[in-house]
Amino acid sequence: MQKTNFSRITFQLNNLFFGFLSDTWRTKSIGLISVLTGYFLFANFITKFISEGKNELIMVPIIIIFIEIIIRIKPVSNSRFYYLWNVVDKLRIGAIYAVILEAFKLGS
Repeated sequence: MQKTNFSRITFQLNNLFFGFLSDTWRTKSIGLISVLTGYFLFANFITKFISEGKNELIMVPIIIIFIEIIIRIKPVSNSRFYYLWNVVDKLRIGAIYAVILEAFKLGS
């Protein structure tokens, strides 16, 4: 097949949307466990600290700063720390899902 611009674009879009299907079972399972663990831990964290009404002014900015740091320090994909960062990033995704779900439960 000839390498045209259209075939390159479709290949990159396919890799972007369905690239996770080509990963190994180990990578998929670690990612799924990380997301679920992040959701579980952060849902408990929200219930314990933020819903009590104590420390809201301190905890929310710390959470936001922590999430921004995780996003900004993405290493190169061939780095030694890339897989560790990938697990932490999936934990972050699970935590954000917990926050959004908790907001929907509270109706705000």
